Amino acid sequence: MTKKILICGNEALAEAAIRAGLDAYFGYPITPQNEIPAYMARRMPQEGRVFVQSESELAAINMVFGAAATGDRAMTTSSSPGISLMQEGISYLAGAQLPAVIANIMRGGPGLGNIGPSQSDYFQATRGGGHGDYRTIVLAPASVQELSDLTHLAFDLADLYRTPVLILSDGFSGQMMEPVDLDKRPPPRKLPPKDWALTGTDGRKQRIVRSLWLAEGRLEELNLELQAKYRQIEANEVLCEQHEIDDAEIVLVAYGITSRIVRSAVRQARRKGIKAGWIRPITLWPFPTDLISAAADEPRIFLTVEMSHGQMVDDVKLAVAGKAPVLFHGCAGGAVPSVEDVLEQIEKLTLPVG
Repeated sequence: MTKKILICGNEALAEAAIRAGLDAYFGYPITPQNEIPAYMARRMPQEGRVFVQSESELAAINMVFGAAATGDRAMTTSSSPGISLMQEGISYLAGAQLPAVIANIMRGGPGLGNIGPSQSDYFQATRGGGHGDYRTIVLAPASVQELSDLTHLAFDLADLYRTPVLILSDGFSGQMMEPVDLDKRPPPRKLPPKDWALTGTDGRKQRIVRSLWLAEGRLEELNLELQAKYRQIEANEVLCEQHEIDDAEIVLVAYGITSRIVRSAVRQARRKGIKAGWIRPITLWPFPTDLISAAADEPRIFLTVEMSHGQMVDDVKLAVAGKAPVLFHGCAGGAVPSVEDVLEQIEKLTLPVG
């Protein structure tokens, strides 16, 4: 019999990371993710593992770099302004091809903003965020259960591809409580040995971890290697959910907590005889471009719903490639769209004749 416990999203993420084999956690307090470092401060020492409250977000991400370079599973978490401070370190992780997990419990912005939920860090997350041609895998949980499930997956993907993986959530999901099966695991992955890790030089060939390459042409070689890896990730790691698409004349696209609002609005629209469906990207990068492109082959309208002023809408438009209208509805600054509001937007849409 499955045993579930009632737990908030931030604590579910923290416990899942520990169960996924997290060796070292480094973090700095910022609302609305403070339950994570508080939970780690208690649980990591109980497990005989490393917890450090760093002096800043910059210190935290560089501590992650150091631990990851030794082959440990390392993690940090923060919220929007704190993640911005970490971007240089994340770029270094990508350039050195080190696995790490970073969770962003998004809050309103820009600037210090407020502590309300938001999805306005999409551009930062899916475009790399720091300097250079790199990507991070981006996972977008829509429930407390998925905050647990996708944390397990994040560590496996980080090790499999030697890359930073970002869990993109929000203050609403981090604070809310739901029943969760913490024993649930994703299918096991066959992970490569960490024969690149810095474990001491006794009895083996020297190993060097770095992101600085000054020899002529060497940095170009690294970039080509990274791009080949990113194409492999795009081919193998897309996750997406869709519902009632076959006959839909209106297709809503949303991720994270907003997708649950959209799902309820679509259900109500169907009761009113409106042929609506929804698509939920679970990986924001790699983005489910092919799936959305295929959905655009039929005459229909796309409506992207976000807790921002329109960031994922760009990726939806790129996927649709002009084959169908792509509209946007959203709010920012800590505001959350209601089911009634989204339903009203659906009711305003009609498919063009001919």
